[in-house]
Amino acid sequence: MQISSMHFKARATQKLADPDLREALNGLKQRFVPGRAAVIAELDNFEEIREAAAEIRRRTLEHLDFFLETFERKATERGAVVHWAQTWQEANDIVLKIARDNGVRKAVKSKSMVSEECALNDALEGAGIEVVETDLGEYILQLGREPPSHIIAPVIHKTRDQVSDLFAEKHATPRKTDIGELTREARERLRPHFLQADMGITGANFVVAETGSTLIVTNEGNGRMATTLPRVHVAITGIEKVVPTLEDLATLLRLLPRSATGQSISNYVSVTTGTRGDDEIDGPQAFHIILLDAGRSRILASEFRDILRCIRCGACMNHCPVYQSVGGHAYGWVYPGPMGSVLTPNYIGLENALDLPHAATLCNQCGVVCPVKIPLPELLRKLREKQYERGLRPKRERAALRCWSFLAAHPRLYGWVTGAAARVLSWMGGDRKRIASLPFGRGWTEGRDLPAPEGETFRALYARRGAR
Repeated sequence: MQISSMHFKARATQKLADPDLREALNGLKQRFVPGRAAVIAELDNFEEIREAAAEIRRRTLEHLDFFLETFERKATERGAVVHWAQTWQEANDIVLKIARDNGVRKAVKSKSMVSEECALNDALEGAGIEVVETDLGEYILQLGREPPSHIIAPVIHKTRDQVSDLFAEKHATPRKTDIGELTREARERLRPHFLQADMGITGANFVVAETGSTLIVTNEGNGRMATTLPRVHVAITGIEKVVPTLEDLATLLRLLPRSATGQSISNYVSVTTGTRGDDEIDGPQAFHIILLDAGRSRILASEFRDILRCIRCGACMNHCPVYQSVGGHAYGWVYPGPMGSVLTPNYIGLENALDLPHAATLCNQCGVVCPVKIPLPELLRKLREKQYERGLRPKRERAALRCWSFLAAHPRLYGWVTGAAARVLSWMGGDRKRIASLPFGRGWTEGRDLPAPEGETFRALYARRGAR
């Protein structure tokens, strides 16, 4: 997936003017947000479970080397082959070698965001291997040659009419608008690919150190078909996805589907352990697990370690007012929303994602709904600090921040300056009491009029109220 995170502002402006995107993103507010609230209310001890889940992730990261080595040993004992990839290119090279060694001509994929990081599809297609996305959303995107815009609902940015048009064009069939008919059409197209595929490729929501198992959580049967029908199964995931025990996994699964799609449990929770046994009728003859670093160990050793607790539920983006307005493609890479605004700069370099730490209001809705209690606003603020320290923000912005810092350190001067500013802004509002153009702050007024203050600061108003 091409990285275009440097162009967030321009892309966000473009997305704000897209009426189809406005319509499509209403699904977040109408379904995911109230859905999560409803199923969270079913739990009498939600905050206790949330704290337990956060502690599991904290403890795992604290001893990540131990749990990864335990996982490798247990998975190997069950017949799997564990590979370690330092970079995205290394991960692709490993998959390509597995494909060559096994004579793979066609691969079916279940949804995997790590494979999006690696641009794995491009690598396989470049080697002459046919790759078919089998998650319905990812299949739609593959037909349209688009990247996903959401980590859980990858095609949330498209309307039903757009999907209908795409199917009619790519399948050369009569246009359909009924959801059941559209999904049936996709199923009929995909079923032969499962039967013909030599390799199944999946991600892993978690890998379990205790048993050497990988796990995927889905709402479609494609995940199970991709892991059991092809003779070779490759699971690719980040090193941070390990959990110590099945009991820990059960705790996290009480929160993941509730936070992601507003379900008490997903339709399918598939645990894969080892290769097909002599007495088993399905499962892969060869099972390869690729554990990818690609910057994760660097994050682990930094002040941004908490972001590695993320279980990829998408709740932060579902509730983020910025994401709800511009969608995922504006963020310019695999991971959008608040979690992406922390992950992307850490993966690809802060200098390559300058706008993302500022693509948030810091309202903390993301922090409140995060099932593993990642302090997302705090991490975004730290990224902003690093930008300032490294001189990566515009000179005018840095000068303004220095002035504000000086004023904030001198309360009397701060009070006088803000009082004068309030009077000037009140005068600028005129009879309409609206400011249409703000000097040195045109970004605030290019798309809206700002209400003018009454001519007094909050401190003055508060002091007068207190006197009464």
